[in-house]
Amino acid sequence: MNITDKVDSIKGVGPKTAALFEKLNIYTIEDLLRFYPRNYLSYKAPVDIDEAEVGQRVAIHATIQSYVDIKKVRSLKLVTCTVKDGTGAVKLVWYNSPFLKQVFHIGQSFVFVGTLSARGMQLQMEHPEYYTPEQYTRLQSSLQPVYSLTEGLSNKMVTKAVQGALSVLPGIKDEVPEAVREAFNLLSLPEAVQGVHFPTGMDGLMNCRNRLIFDEFFWFLVHMRQIREETVKAANHYVMKEWEMAEHFMGRLPFALTEGQKQAVEEIRRDLTGETVMNRLIQGDVGSGKTVVAEIAILAAVNNGYQAAFMAPTEVLAMQHFEGVRRDLEPYGVRVKLLVGSTKLSEKRKIYDALAEGEIDVLIGTHALIQDKVIYKKLSLVITDEQHRFGVRQRAKLSEKGNAPHVLVMSATPIPRTLAIIMYGDLDISIMNDMPAERKPIKNCVVGPKYRPTAYKFMKEQIDMGHQVYIICPMVEASENMEAENVIEYQESLMDVFPGTVRISYLHGKMSPEEKNSIMRDFAGGEIDILVSTTVIEVGINNPNATVMMIENAEKFGLAQLHQLRGRVGRGDSQSYCIMLCASDKQEALERLDILNRSNDGFYIANEDLKLRGPGDFFGVRQSGEMLFRLGDIYSNADMLKQANEAVKLLEKERYPFEELLKEEMGMVQL
Repeated sequence: MNITDKVDSIKGVGPKTAALFEKLNIYTIEDLLRFYPRNYLSYKAPVDIDEAEVGQRVAIHATIQSYVDIKKVRSLKLVTCTVKDGTGAVKLVWYNSPFLKQVFHIGQSFVFVGTLSARGMQLQMEHPEYYTPEQYTRLQSSLQPVYSLTEGLSNKMVTKAVQGALSVLPGIKDEVPEAVREAFNLLSLPEAVQGVHFPTGMDGLMNCRNRLIFDEFFWFLVHMRQIREETVKAANHYVMKEWEMAEHFMGRLPFALTEGQKQAVEEIRRDLTGETVMNRLIQGDVGSGKTVVAEIAILAAVNNGYQAAFMAPTEVLAMQHFEGVRRDLEPYGVRVKLLVGSTKLSEKRKIYDALAEGEIDVLIGTHALIQDKVIYKKLSLVITDEQHRFGVRQRAKLSEKGNAPHVLVMSATPIPRTLAIIMYGDLDISIMNDMPAERKPIKNCVVGPKYRPTAYKFMKEQIDMGHQVYIICPMVEASENMEAENVIEYQESLMDVFPGTVRISYLHGKMSPEEKNSIMRDFAGGEIDILVSTTVIEVGINNPNATVMMIENAEKFGLAQLHQLRGRVGRGDSQSYCIMLCASDKQEALERLDILNRSNDGFYIANEDLKLRGPGDFFGVRQSGEMLFRLGDIYSNADMLKQANEAVKLLEKERYPFEELLKEEMGMVQL
């Protein structure tokens, strides 16, 4: 076998299983090896039943006390039996597993592993794993991988396939230069890949993860260096001397620009009229007014007879930008069009023709903007929003659509300046850290689950005042369907809490772009009172009428992401509120959330988050969706990011041929 072979070349992976893997974007052996576990199960020593905590995953060593009973409940076969140790009893429940009647017999002892729940006075464990004491002793010395799944694909099937794929590892060439591997004492790549799938212990796992995280950061920074080399000295082919439209626009705004906005506009103007091409990042907190600054740059481009492209990471966000830019700039004769994946083919063809003829001034969209069929007549300005969600090559491809166009990148992700300089090494940075004067600071509170009824009452009061509410559910990674189930069930439970006059809807990642956009429009139009959503709304909704956000299980999110979510409220004139429900009573979880309680400043929060979170803090608090890395997290792994940056500097000092390095770069670390 070879790393580029199809996944069905692995023994035991047939066409049906390969089709299931394709749902997870796994086509080759390489894809499978890069499909890292999302978590690991450790097997701790069994505890006595009377000491086992309800709601926690535990192991109990117990003896079968009753016959296995099988009952048919609707379409399910309910399998139950009772087990005891010297301290208590637990009822075990399985679904559709009638074969267990042949496995368990009164008097036999097993170790059962699962999460305990209480049903009245009875302790219960649903679908527990079961092992002989000898099997369990062997398990205690290892960590078992847990993968993200799709319906029909079990964790056992993925694990077995990965084991079969490991035979290709000895043939993998490590493309990280030997000088770097020696200087930073890196594990071999095959050892790291094997160890991240099947670790022998926590220390070994951390070493393997660190090698793979180092590689992600290293190749990212090598690519960024290459982009910088190609663009930093490029001549300005689109000198923009005419600013009448932009100045008229600024003079007619219904509010005064903040000092941060004024400074950013001045820096952009200097870039666009200068001798070299602009490569600038506007890093501004949520709600600091970055889009207005982008619109001013667009007007300058159009005023000088050029085109602009505006790329967003999601259709929802692209749609929002399209509606805003069209509303603000069409009065100036600016011709604005939207191009996304779900645009009808007939409409796409019209856009392609009009764009090539110069009949479109601004094209707004998703990665659809960089398809081969999209040809611009005079593309002078490329704007990307939340660019860290795009791969390096995607961003470079959009720039290639013009003859070295100016690049303006916007980001509301609060990255500490020390890390921003590394991450955005190819860009000049403008920081907008002040907020519009009319914005009222969001009032925050961190509370336990017992506060939920009070929160619901408060939401009803706000709805009666004509306002709207978000409720955020944490992502559920166990399967692609559970995220949807989570928000749908929550929405249904709210139907019993609120009167029928309260309009409740939901939003999740599995919906089609059309469904998402429809829900977003209804919410923005005031036709939905409560929107239950996953983090899909983290970027993309601008509804000034929404005044309350409640975040369930807030301790499961990274602080920077919580701050982004919170930024969906407080966008209008009314006082807004963020309620963070914390299900954990651990002191460190409460301390982390208290940072948000004390401050609405994203940059302060990012720096505090960086101080609090140490390397290895990767279970449950990863900054979901925050970077384009599979394992790396710039907060938890800030030390590795700095190390990778030192490695690139080391190669620069030795005048290493980076072009050759990029040609040979292997697929295991594709960006």
